[in-house]
Amino acid sequence: MEENLLVERLGHVLVLTLNRPRKLNAMDSALYERLIEELRGADRDDEIRAVVVRGAGTSFCTGADTGEFAELTPDNTERVEYRAGLTYGLHKTIPEISKPVIAAVHGYAVGGGCGLALACDITVASADVRMGYPEIKHGLVAAVVMANLTKQLGRKAGFELVASGRLVDAEEAERMGMVTRVVPEGEEFTEAMRIAETLAGQVPMSLQATKRLFHAVADLPLAEGLVRGREANEEMREYRARALKEFGASVKAAQAG
Repeated sequence: MEENLLVERLGHVLVLTLNRPRKLNAMDSALYERLIEELRGADRDDEIRAVVVRGAGTSFCTGADTGEFAELTPDNTERVEYRAGLTYGLHKTIPEISKPVIAAVHGYAVGGGCGLALACDITVASADVRMGYPEIKHGLVAAVVMANLTKQLGRKAGFELVASGRLVDAEEAERMGMVTRVVPEGEEFTEAMRIAETLAGQVPMSLQATKRLFHAVADLPLAEGLVRGREANEEMREYRARALKEFGASVKAAQAG
């Protein structure tokens, strides 16, 4: 049986490849479960310092596998709740883990696939990308992904996308803030890896603290965020010397090996 998620370690970077190319990497429950499991595993692994998520074939991800929808009926409450919980779990896991997650996006990134791309800490898009939330055109609602969408784009731009269901190209996606940067077609993975390797070269404790603080203050009023930043500054003074010493030792060991 073909693996639905390919897992590869490239130095200190974990590469996760959605591997359902014949379905444009539409995500069924099994793929959601694997992706969440690998992300949480990466967070526990001290050798992994950054994660790259990409899609096999012609597209990044076209969202939910609609083949599962037949069983998601009102009388099958347990199954409906479990399936929704997987989407919730993925969107909660990415900002919660301490390792940065970089998306390498090409082709179609729509519905839940667009949500996954936006949920990542950094998103590199190919010039051929098409992104959006077409659920409304199928009588559905872009439900769980909407919370993160409003944080990333703001109310007006976000509402227009989910209410119209239209797709945007790479240039507009970058202008709206849906992606970090756009690169020539076929270069998105190379650029995502370059970024991941750069981040992996930072002092691990500092990088992880940076991500935790960034996501913490993003959800706080300014005054509370300033207090949290001051607390983080005090914490940094406590661990900085140890972090630098451990990082230096790991670099020397790698060079000797």
